[in-house]
Amino acid sequence: MQSFIDQSVCFIENHQAWAGLVVGLLAFGESLVLVGILLPGTTVLIIVGGLVGAGIVQPLPVLLAAMIGATLGDTISYFLGKWLGRGVVHKWPLNRYRREIARARLFFQRYGFAAVFVGRFFGPVRATVPLVAGMMGMNRRRFQIANILSAIVWAPVVLSPGWLVAKGADNLPELDATSLFGLAVIAAMVAAIIVAVIVIRLRGGRDTRA
Repeated sequence: MQSFIDQSVCFIENHQAWAGLVVGLLAFGESLVLVGILLPGTTVLIIVGGLVGAGIVQPLPVLLAAMIGATLGDTISYFLGKWLGRGVVHKWPLNRYRREIARARLFFQRYGFAAVFVGRFFGPVRATVPLVAGMMGMNRRRFQIANILSAIVWAPVVLSPGWLVAKGADNLPELDATSLFGLAVIAAMVAAIIVAVIVIRLRGGRDTRA
């Protein structure tokens, strides 16, 4: 895993023109069922955020690629679940990950639309919630709305730790592409916090009614 991380970061540093494509593939793999469980894509993306903050990589191509890759990964996982049906969890290779899928299923049954949105931010269910949504017959339009919106928020959030470390608390940039990326990071983090609060309140309300 460490070798994969090092090689990916080194490639991006030495081939900056390909940074968007590499980030898009990593985001795609992170969101794809089964692959996302095994791929250390988040670690690489955090480091790429540091490269953006250091001015080595341009922010806009990386940000857009992460959004598109994440959206496509979830979309394919959703259609796989819809096409293969619920019995897919009993077949190889997913039968080796029944616990992860069962956890995602409970999460989806409890929160539905919100599970697709919030699930992208939680490692244990990120790569399996879209598959479960397809298996459970979630409406395609509702799924894609949650999928796209969550990808728009997730991309700057996952890149933000590295970006913030590279910039430093006292190094406030001028208004350029990198600083606009920083504003996007802040806005995305605020949005993620708001969504998390809403989900927690909904859960609390359901638990009270129960």
